Amino acid sequence: MFLASEIERLVAAGLECEFLKIEGDDGTHFAGVVVSAAFEGKPRVRQHQAVYATLGKLMGNEIHALQLTTYTPAQWAEFQKELG
Repeated sequence: MFLASEIERLVAAGLECEFLKIEGDDGTHFAGVVVSAAFEGKPRVRQHQAVYATLGKLMGNEIHALQLTTYTPAQWAEFQKELG
């Protein structure tokens, strides 16, 4: 069984993030939000691949699924503004 906090630790160690939140309570299925300047100019698929790269062989093994929502800092600021 894997912990969401461990995924957060690994992603943060491998990718500079402005905001990072991973959730999941069954130990294999997770969802998260990642905000990083490293996503600038990259399509969503490449953004997700950058996050998955920080997890290496854990993806598909200990971590069965990780549903991601990724934002650049500008996109995140706009999203936060829309929320009020």
